[in-house]
Amino acid sequence: MPQAIHFISIGGSTMHSLAVALQQQGYIVTGSDDNIYEPSQSRLKQHGLLPDNTGWFPEKIHSNLSAVIVGMHARKDNPELMRAIELDLPIYSYPEFIYQQSQQKQRVVIAGSHGKTTITAIILHTLKFHNRVFDYWIGDPIDGFDSTVKLTTGDNDSAAPVIIIEADEYASSPVDSRPKFLNYQPHIALISGIAWDHVNTYPTWEEYVDQFELLAEAMPKAGILIFDESDNMLDVIGQKEREDITKIPYVAHSSEIRNGLTSLVTKQGLKVPIQIFGEHNMKNITGAMTVCDRIGITEELFYKAIPSFKGLPYRLEKITGYDGQILYRDSAQSPAKVEATTAAVKHQHPDQKLLVVLELKAVSELNKPFLEEYKGTLDEADEALVYVDQQDLANSDQSDFVTPDRIRKIFDNKSIRLFTDVADLRNNLAQQQSPSTVLLVMSSEKSELMDWNSLINKDQHA
Repeated sequence: MPQAIHFISIGGSTMHSLAVALQQQGYIVTGSDDNIYEPSQSRLKQHGLLPDNTGWFPEKIHSNLSAVIVGMHARKDNPELMRAIELDLPIYSYPEFIYQQSQQKQRVVIAGSHGKTTITAIILHTLKFHNRVFDYWIGDPIDGFDSTVKLTTGDNDSAAPVIIIEADEYASSPVDSRPKFLNYQPHIALISGIAWDHVNTYPTWEEYVDQFELLAEAMPKAGILIFDESDNMLDVIGQKEREDITKIPYVAHSSEIRNGLTSLVTKQGLKVPIQIFGEHNMKNITGAMTVCDRIGITEELFYKAIPSFKGLPYRLEKITGYDGQILYRDSAQSPAKVEATTAAVKHQHPDQKLLVVLELKAVSELNKPFLEEYKGTLDEADEALVYVDQQDLANSDQSDFVTPDRIRKIFDNKSIRLFTDVADLRNNLAQQQSPSTVLLVMSSEKSELMDWNSLINKDQHA
């Protein structure tokens, strides 16, 4: 008889993908949520998993369930969770469940403050390019994959021998405060750069770094730890006294830029054209290549796959501009990402003016101690505009703190201009549209600034 699994908070981006993946493996899947948004709603409906009604229903929790998987959206006092505890049912966060189902697989975990989604995506693209069999979990949809999760279970020949997991440092569930990546017990772990960019979760730099030290210390015997050699903190973690694990540092891949196009330069001097660019992406490529080498993909095979990797949405995503203008949008908002992204675009287009728009959120980025991390991050821009939504600002306790003079002082850049009205920002950008100007907008993916047609006044070009 098939095992029955219930999802508390089935509408989450990861939760609904895992629910679909398990249904496809033959499990009986049910779920609940108090709100379900797109695209989760349509995907759940397509697979017959959309709950009839929103809300929490303790009667859905019964003794015949094999497991209950609880998402972070649920509260500790969730009535379904309380009922599951009462019945003494096996309760898992999704990282715990993925580990339980992959104990017979080689587990590869990609962690770090930045670059982990891109590194994971490159590895998945390369494995698929060479028709390898593998399972995976990745945080964002990627080109060529119809889901963010694949989990084959059982001991049959169709079960994948390896799973590639993007793992972050956020809490695992309402009843498990451990960072997700501590659940997986990886055979191979890659930690990209560490930068303090989750100030709401980890109020101090020390607390944040501690999580990655725990991951390095928890590596099993004979494990492999791959880390960015150029990151000072990672160098400390990589040199932990663990003689029973293999430590492999990596650096940025050699590359060259010609006419706005980037190519990798191999050890043999060959040029391999690629579709992504920037120093941080050259590190991502080397990190992914190092992992691939450890799971059976040679450098030669890697170089055959990487030219067709298109990158990720909202990661230095190039948009077709009007009148020849080059436009990029990126989800970078933390200081390290802002600095790396700005530098990448400027180095890619050194002979053009770089106009940068950076949106800061009052709730997170405008934390006063955290703001000091932004010093110098926009220095590569020829002109920089900082936008803070006036409603967001009004709802915070930062309205008196955020002023044009203070923003210029924080970034240590006297030319930066502050905008709190999106209409004023649009008007300013409209006046600067030119084929000689490269526009880079850094904001959250759901921000209205990512709506290019609205932001750059497409109608006037009609």
